[in-house]
Amino acid sequence: MTVEVKNILITGGAGFIGSNLCHYLTKQNFNILCLDNFDDFYSEEIKLNNIKSLINEKSFELIRGDIRDSKLLKTIFENNKIETVIHLAAKAGVRNSILNPTDYFDINVNGTLTLLEAMKSNGVKNLVFASSSSVYGNKNGKLKETETCNEQISPYAVSKKTAKLLNYSYHVNFKMNVINLRLFSVYGKNQRPDLVIHKFFNQISQNKPIEIYGNGETKRDYTYIDNVVEAIYNSVLYIETQTQSVYEIINIGNDNPIPLIELLDCIKEAIQTDKIEFVKKKIEKGDVETTHADIEKAKKLLNYNPSVSLNEGIKLFYDWFKIENL
Repeated sequence: MTVEVKNILITGGAGFIGSNLCHYLTKQNFNILCLDNFDDFYSEEIKLNNIKSLINEKSFELIRGDIRDSKLLKTIFENNKIETVIHLAAKAGVRNSILNPTDYFDINVNGTLTLLEAMKSNGVKNLVFASSSSVYGNKNGKLKETETCNEQISPYAVSKKTAKLLNYSYHVNFKMNVINLRLFSVYGKNQRPDLVIHKFFNQISQNKPIEIYGNGETKRDYTYIDNVVEAIYNSVLYIETQTQSVYEIINIGNDNPIPLIELLDCIKEAIQTDKIEFVKKKIEKGDVETTHADIEKAKKLLNYNPSVSLNEGIKLFYDWFKIENL
């Protein structure tokens, strides 16, 4: 499906998911405004490297700034005819949120509220929001969007749920179209260095033992970045094609939870080794035991098809990792 040229604001656009999305959407006939505050959670240099090939593109503009800056948002919306906002900006990290919950609520909740107010004031009706599988808490079995989510075990998860509630309020009161995407363990090129797959490859490349939390039986529904980017793109298209106001919560996962030990087997295969040194550590507060996405709704509404297997995705990540670490 082709679309006429439109302006999209992507918050957190220089980060892991955001940068991949910026690259994709500039090729899909969109003008992209990339808003990022280059939070020091990890290196600014990494984020700039994520988007360096886009800087001189006519369809791309980088704006340094914070989603909590209402004056900046007012200027952005007044100077650009923005049709859709893709809200990825957030203070990330489940474990770190337990140590520093105040920042997480200030950025993830107050920042979202400031953004929604700016959208309301400027008549911008379409929002795609990056939520997280962490909002489900520590539940077993396949997770459906209809689950009652009142048992989050980290401030990060609570902040994501609270932002979703704000989104619903603005949908009801101001007729905003909102799709909340609950993302499950996203990995791939440009992945944050603190996330498990990137962290493992870094430790292996430095001849250090990798750190395993628990007994290696924790499971994650690992989802390759290209599948997530396509889901976000299809969410934008879905909102545009609906004749009535939209509010949806949609899981974006792989419907295939993988034990940590099996992830290590995939890494061994990618780097062609029989052995990986590891040390076991106690499971951290805030970590859940298993994530498993029910993706039937995503298939139905977004034509979602997570076509990249974990083996293939790990090999693609390793190809990227080797180039980045030459």
